[in-house]
Order: sequence, then C-alpha cells, then structure tokens
Amino acid sequence: MNQGLKINRLTAGYPKHPVIENLDVNSLPRGQITVLLGPNGCGKSTLLRSLAGLNKASGELLLDGQDLMQMNFAQRAKNVVYLPQSLPAGVHLHVLESVIVAQRASGGVNSNQCEKEVMELLRQLGIEHLALSYLDQLSGGQKQLVGLAQSLIRRPALLLLDEPLSALDLNYQYHVMDLVARETRRSNIITIVVVHDINIALRHADHVLMLKKGKLISEGAPEQVITSDSLAQVYGIKGRIERCSQGIPQVLIDGLVTELVS
Repeated sequence: MNQGLKINRLTAGYPKHPVIENLDVNSLPRGQITVLLGPNGCGKSTLLRSLAGLNKASGELLLDGQDLMQMNFAQRAKNVVYLPQSLPAGVHLHVLESVIVAQRASGGVNSNQCEKEVMELLRQLGIEHLALSYLDQLSGGQKQLVGLAQSLIRRPALLLLDEPLSALDLNYQYHVMDLVARETRRSNIITIVVVHDINIALRHADHVLMLKKGKLISEGAPEQVITSDSLAQVYGIKGRIERCSQGIPQVLIDGLVTELVS
C-alpha cells in the first residue's frame, strides 16, 4: 500500500473561477508536518477544505492509495480531521465534554480511559484548569486550544489545521507546534498546517508547499523552498535566511521589492 497523501490534478473553487487549478503534490508521508505558505487568497484554505470534502473539487486525493473523493461522509470523517480558523458558535458544552465527544467519535475507547487521555492532553496544552468552563466563556486563543485538543485526540490519518496559531501569543505558538509535531510522529499522522509566520515553517516543518494564485510555486524541505528568491516572488519582500545562536534558520526582512515579481 502507498502510505501518505498524493494530490493529482486538483481543481477547486468556483466553477468559472477556480481558486486552485490542476494542482499536483508529490506524496506527503505519514509522521511528518507539511506547512502551507503563501499570501492571502492563494488557495491555502481552499486546499484544506477540498481535502476535508467541504469544497466541490475534481481530481484525485489519494490517502494511503485510496481516493478521498470516492469515500462517503462517514469514511472521510474517520480518516480526515479539519480544524477551521474559528470554532462554531452556540455549542453549549464545557471544554472536557467537547473534547470527549471528539474522542468518542473516533471509537474504541472506554469512558474512564477517554477522560484520562483528554485531561492529559488539556494539561499538555496548558488549559487543564478550563476543563469545566463552557466554550462560550472562553477567549479566542483558549477556543483555538480547545479546537486543537478536539483534533489531536482523534488521531486521524490526515490532520488539517487552518491557521491554528492565529489567536495565540508567541510562547504558545511554539509550544503548540512542538506538541503537534510530537503527536504527528507518535501517531504517524499526516499533518498539514496553514501558517503566516515563515519562521514557524522553518523551525517546525518537515515539508513546505508554497502557493501563489492557486499554483504550486515550490515544494520540498523548508530551506529549499524558503529562499530570498521565493520570498521576493511570492511575498514581494527582500529577505534572507540566517541562523540564530541555536543554529535554527530564520528569515530576516530587509524591506519590500520595488515591484512584485510575477
């Protein structure tokens, strides 16, 4: 069996104005984090929603050799978990209940074990003290952490996270990405994350897909994809890659290019 995710000729968006057209992505292996980079409107969220079955799309989305397009709703929901940018409003559950519901959706866990696992995950995310708080009482960042708990506890084959760090402070961003990386490797998940912070990608990604106007500009290891040339072409910035005192690569921005490179 072919392990991993492969995308062939994906077209998605509006019938006469596709956001993504004929997108091909080489196999993304299990146990690794892929980060999607690109400017607003380039197709990052459309790609995630298409993988989750929430957009009309054509092409092949092969997960471990099986086409997601051919799966029914229940099959797809078992294999794919999608965390949108914000949780739906009006859910009158407290945090512990909401994550237990997500855990039971994956099946095979008894009640005592389920609650124990959920509380441990909440502890790792730093929100154990919110276990009995209702979702509508939480801040945006706290809701985002609950959404991550709901997603991680299900341990799907394919985990899709759309800007999971946007409401978190800097310390939490790095802590959460470390946790996501550990869970990805421990549970052998294919994780795809949308972020806007390029340094997050350099630090945490195993693989990077860089998009512009629905097209794949480059894919590969972070330092192969994130270069001075690609930063100018995709973001219109003058940037360079240097290493910090710990040897980790980071982007330093010197300014804007005079004209966006087409």
